[in-house]
Amino acid sequence: MPVIYPFTAIVGQERMKRALILNAVDPRIGGVLIRGERGTAKSTAARALSALLPLVKVIHGCRFGCDPNNRSAWCPECRERFADGNPPPTVDVRRTAFINLPVSATEDRVVGTLDIEKAIQKGERHFEPGVLAAANRGLLYIDEVNLLDDHVVDVLLDSAAMGVNVVEREGISFSHPARFILVGTMNPEEGDLRPQLLDRFALSVEIHGIRSARERVEIMRRNLAYEADAEAFREEWLPREQELSEQIDRARQLVEQVTYTSRDLLTIASITSAMQVDGHRADLVILKAARAQAAFEGRTAVNERDIMLAAELALPHRLKRGPFQQGEMSVDQLQEKIEGLVGGASQGREETVEEEAEQDEKKKAMRAW
Repeated sequence: MPVIYPFTAIVGQERMKRALILNAVDPRIGGVLIRGERGTAKSTAARALSALLPLVKVIHGCRFGCDPNNRSAWCPECRERFADGNPPPTVDVRRTAFINLPVSATEDRVVGTLDIEKAIQKGERHFEPGVLAAANRGLLYIDEVNLLDDHVVDVLLDSAAMGVNVVEREGISFSHPARFILVGTMNPEEGDLRPQLLDRFALSVEIHGIRSARERVEIMRRNLAYEADAEAFREEWLPREQELSEQIDRARQLVEQVTYTSRDLLTIASITSAMQVDGHRADLVILKAARAQAAFEGRTAVNERDIMLAAELALPHRLKRGPFQQGEMSVDQLQEKIEGLVGGASQGREETVEEEAEQDEKKKAMRAW
């Protein structure tokens, strides 16, 4: 097995790395789309993230890699095998799976197939797993996602959002867990995704080649060292890889405990409203990403910085472009605008909360009268 280039050895591209880490902490965020020119470490980062993630426990013999400690998320086969009274499952430990989806993939290849003939003739429900089964509790990587069939992308995004793959054919259905880290990459020069599909990717990052001469020299040095002796290079970076892996593992255990207040929700709503973002998906994504950011930093409460960092990743692909706007808003411009909106929300929310409380009191008084 070839030695994977270490995630922590990637120079620069901090937003891309942060988006990947947040999805690793909580895959329920809904995936990340990385847009950028060739040679900007998009695929390298996805593979490297998968390699450093903590080992996962799976039920021995399960085709879907079910978590032995999460009975509520078991597949139908595991529920049947280990029903009450049966011996507990044997547990295996494995690395986080890295599944590379080819651009030519069909819907059946992705979701799996049901054998209708067996179901009709013998009354047996036989399911042949697809890519989503292999990706459960792993990382699903789609290179050139903009060249994939739109319907297949829809199916993938549905599963990423729900954490379940449901296959229905001729009145027969089968479902299994499909909770995975979704990473899509694309080169905008080769075409874009439809706006409806863009919006369904939770986070988006646009990356460019690094312009700093010193950083470019460091990239060359690290790559030459890796090519000369990949194993020695990996050993050199192993302590940092282990540290990040452990930090992600701790964050996964902590994220459910991260709290937020009504003021945090108001801050998020103020940002999305001021930026004229359609729908409500962005609000929910920002909250989930902010909680993951707090957990990654070892905290149990969301703060304004978490919300700003999450908004930087959740909004770029959802902003409307005006009729006379020459190009998209730059990351720096977006960051500056978000900081201004968060600051304004902080100053105004005290008054807003007090006004709402006063209105509630008036309503109660009217009802009593």
